[in-house]
Amino acid sequence: MHNKHLEKLLFLDIETVAENSSFEQLNERKKKLWEKKATFFKESENTTAADLYEKAGIYAEFGKIVCIALGYFHFHEGQAELRIKAFSSENEPQLLRQFSTLINEHFNSADTILCAHNGKEFDFPFIARRMLINNIELPITFQLSGKKPWEIKHQDTMELWKFGDFKNFTSLDLLAELFEVESSKSDIDGSMVNHVYYIEKDLERITEYCKRDVAVLAQVYLKLTQEKSIEALNIKLL
Repeated sequence: MHNKHLEKLLFLDIETVAENSSFEQLNERKKKLWEKKATFFKESENTTAADLYEKAGIYAEFGKIVCIALGYFHFHEGQAELRIKAFSSENEPQLLRQFSTLINEHFNSADTILCAHNGKEFDFPFIARRMLINNIELPITFQLSGKKPWEIKHQDTMELWKFGDFKNFTSLDLLAELFEVESSKSDIDGSMVNHVYYIEKDLERITEYCKRDVAVLAQVYLKLTQEKSIEALNIKLL
């Protein structure tokens, strides 16, 4: 397996949590803004904005990134190796600066292609928005202003699976099951990240989960593009 296209890919996954451990920690202005946001997905009249605050992690305006994992293919004498690295921190600006430095130093080519599952709807805009909020310059791969759709080097495995059908969401875990790729959800899943971060205070566990997600993402991408799968022994967690 040595497709030149694969060398340009940078697989990516992020883990996010609410910006604070509880609704009560927000300032009064932010509380009112969250209350307004929460009205759009309240489950019942008895559900309060505070009850729903754990969901804040999926919104860049109310959440923060605690981990970014990246994967890329390295080829040596025709042998493919998937290398996966992660940045994780309780200090989001520090994490984002580390991520930005890596992108700018090693993946700053106009040919670099970012790939994530539902990345166009979640991962890519979430990273860009949090960088702007934290006053961090966007790497070239996130600078989309003025670009035509075909000039944006972003790929999304969910879009690849849909073949133009936009009616429903398909999870990465479901695609992994369909293609017989080992699940990354053996320990935790995305719905548990906020709890593991704030209650269990186990960022390392979240980081390892994020890395596993990138490995699954890359394997699913290979299946969707009908490339040869990569053996587990050639997946290196850095």
